[in-house]
Amino acid sequence: MSSSQVIANYESLSVLTGQMREAAKCDEWDHLISLENQCSSLVTATKPLDAEVILDAAAQLRKTQLIQKILADHAEISTLTQAWMGELHGIVQSIHQEQCLQKAYGD
Repeated sequence: MSSSQVIANYESLSVLTGQMREAAKCDEWDHLISLENQCSSLVTATKPLDAEVILDAAAQLRKTQLIQKILADHAEISTLTQAWMGELHGIVQSIHQEQCLQKAYGD
């Protein structure tokens, strides 16, 4: 694998995490999961090849910039998904309380 291919993989990861961030912002959870699966596959394919290639200073700088953007996207995705999980938890708790009341007082 060449250094240009390594950078291209990181560029692709950056695009995917940007799309994941937008899917999370739009509450498109199924799409987010699909994108995450694509991202995971690309990371798995890139890791061993990335370890073999020595990057020049310019490529190393670009890789660092892309990783910083990917990490920022992941932080925002995490914030958005945690908020959604909190809402989901509230809904599940509400349903559980309703079921308990129905059991206690009958239908």
